Amino acid sequence: MERKYYNVIGVMSGTSLDGIDFAYVKIAVKPQYNAQIIKAETQPYHHFWVEKLQEALQYTKNQLEELNTSYTQYLGEAINRFIEKNNISRDHIDAVCSHGHTILHQPDQGYTLQIGNLPELARIIQCKTVCDFRVQDVALGGQGAPLVPIGDQLLFSAYDYCLNLGGFANVSMQKENIRIAYDICAVNTVLNTYAQKLGKAYDAEGAFAKAGTINTSLLEELNALPFYKKTYPKSLGVEWVQGIIFPLIHRYRLDPKDVLATFTEHIAQQLAHQFDEKCSVLVTGGGAYNEFLMYRLQKLKDIKVVLPDDLLIEYKEALIFGLLGVLKLEGVINCLSSVTGASKDHSSGVVIDYTY
Repeated sequence: MERKYYNVIGVMSGTSLDGIDFAYVKIAVKPQYNAQIIKAETQPYHHFWVEKLQEALQYTKNQLEELNTSYTQYLGEAINRFIEKNNISRDHIDAVCSHGHTILHQPDQGYTLQIGNLPELARIIQCKTVCDFRVQDVALGGQGAPLVPIGDQLLFSAYDYCLNLGGFANVSMQKENIRIAYDICAVNTVLNTYAQKLGKAYDAEGAFAKAGTINTSLLEELNALPFYKKTYPKSLGVEWVQGIIFPLIHRYRLDPKDVLATFTEHIAQQLAHQFDEKCSVLVTGGGAYNEFLMYRLQKLKDIKVVLPDDLLIEYKEALIFGLLGVLKLEGVINCLSSVTGASKDHSSGVVIDYTY
């Protein structure tokens, strides 16, 4: 009998390191794709893991292997907590669809690494698992990112653009009957770092940025970075922020509030370049709550910003990783070459049965 829906758990850990997002989702595949978030939550990272994941960029191969093993155990335990806390019967879980956590992303060198995707994960959680969504795309010559646009196409096609504001900003849209998507700029990977220097985890509502002063020289240098002149497909990793953005900012020796004011304006300007006037933009991710950033964006470009409910703002990526897993289980395309630059559309990810 042909399946009409799946119950899955989507799991996402982003570059902003605020925690692991979980979404228990019912995904209909017939007569058309639809998704409903039933339960969702974020489990914040302990500072031990924040430090580990931040410093892992400098790890040796052996250290990365050890980290992958320990993080897989940690992630499995976190998934089990989510299942048990929300009284979800494993009989009602068709799969856990996990992104893992990106440590290295160097598609130009044919390499990307998401830890937490070892086969051991399925045994720990005692559920069928779909994971490791990026590696196949990079092997096919793609960027391995962004992966969310297939979900935008299937679930949110009513909007002209879908914009996600997490550790990085990425956008997707339909152009000449194909889906186009790419990373735009860093967002919370930078903003959170400087908010933390002011004693806060993040710049709530953009209050620090609003109180700071824009440094026009820094702003001009940021806007002149070569990445912004590249055509899509293109993607960003933490390496770019640590190697390019932070050294540039540090040269100016600014007060953190002035850095936040300048970088928030930089983000707003880079976002504004992406959109046509009078278009509709669905905005999700933690940056959607940055009221000052949203205000500056709409001052720069006459667009209709659509902020959905909190569940979708906070858990859209987890939801879509659930969808990516379902598409993999269905054996249909979940990764678009028009988005990533791979040699072909394909169905990405690895399916692991816990009875292996």
